[in-house]
Amino acid sequence: MNYKFTSKSVMDTLTLAENIESEKFSGMVICLNGDLGSGKTVFVKGFAASLGIKDNITSPTFTIVKEYVNGEMPLYHMDVYRIDENDEFGIEDYFNKEGICIIEWAELIEDRLPEERLDINYKIVDENTRVLVFTPHGDKYEELCNAVL
Repeated sequence: MNYKFTSKSVMDTLTLAENIESEKFSGMVICLNGDLGSGKTVFVKGFAASLGIKDNITSPTFTIVKEYVNGEMPLYHMDVYRIDENDEFGIEDYFNKEGICIIEWAELIEDRLPEERLDINYKIVDENTRVLVFTPHGDKYEELCNAVL
């Protein structure tokens, strides 16, 4: 089952991320997909802030993974836009660590993603409005969507 959320501002997206963070669990994997400028990194900023991470959150486009371990729980922020299917950077190792993985451009490595995860697809409507479509894979993610959306 898919769930929809319409964000009419950056603040809406930040608040949504904070609400999802409130339902967090270790081993959580969130996959963000959407065009450049659709709000993926804004979501990560809100999620990280709710974890108590004070670092400036930017997309790890050239480093692929940024690790934030100074919050309530480790956050592994990934941007896989610049990798190809043959690149080996140990992504699977992150899925088995304590903490949370949030992956931007996850559709590019879909065959390497864990079976249980939360996919969030962004669609730009206009300058401020985004429609986010949530697809939970697994019971924990279904429960999360029911609690938050």
